[in-house]
Amino acid sequence: MTAALETQGLGLDFGGVRAADGVSLSLAPGARAALIGPNGAGKTTLVNLLSGALRPARGRILMGGRDVTRAGPAARAQAGLSRSFQVAQLFPTLTPAESVALAIRARRGWQDAAARAAETEALLGQFALTEVADRPAGQLGYGQQRLVELAIALAGGPSVLLLDEPAAGLAEAERHALRATLAALPRSVSVLLVEHDMDLVFAFAERIAVMAAGRIIADGPPAAIAADPAVRAVYLGEAADA
Repeated sequence: MTAALETQGLGLDFGGVRAADGVSLSLAPGARAALIGPNGAGKTTLVNLLSGALRPARGRILMGGRDVTRAGPAARAQAGLSRSFQVAQLFPTLTPAESVALAIRARRGWQDAAARAAETEALLGQFALTEVADRPAGQLGYGQQRLVELAIALAGGPSVLLLDEPAAGLAEAERHALRATLAALPRSVSVLLVEHDMDLVFAFAERIAVMAAGRIIADGPPAAIAADPAVRAVYLGEAADA
């Protein structure tokens, strides 16, 4: 089966630091995967490489078997890849409804206005944003801004979704909404969740990869990852150094 997203020996250095060191990772169609690791492990660098925000010095990136290593973010988005960011990046003067509708139009191209409005309304409803749909994003609380960004990431029906710490800054009720939305995603979407919230990771992921010092040190089902001595050493070491 052709992977929805795959990296082969991916590498990138920042000065003398290897932010990505021979990273090989594969997402099957419909995957529910998570990437975890201590701060500075290289997780966000990997997401930036996958999305096209950074270009690797070594290795390849494939989407559906097609080499996209040199393709930019726009080309990868057109191919079906979408991402969220650690910090919400919204136009403060646009409303959630406007932002989501623009994202749908950008990814789908021409679309009937009524169909676009219906899809926008449905996405905002998933994230409990209906009541603030017409309020400028700059007037929303941080948690609501995060949810708007997630709605934008899902707009237009991506085939691969990269979520970079989506639970960061969310209140408990918003985390529940996020968990429910992730659980309801169709299997037509392959998801890679980068997250520090282990409750969310283990509730969502069917497979977990662990990154440390730019390398994947473990990759497997949640139960195996939880029992892996190398994984426990990484997290215990982080706690000891704190």
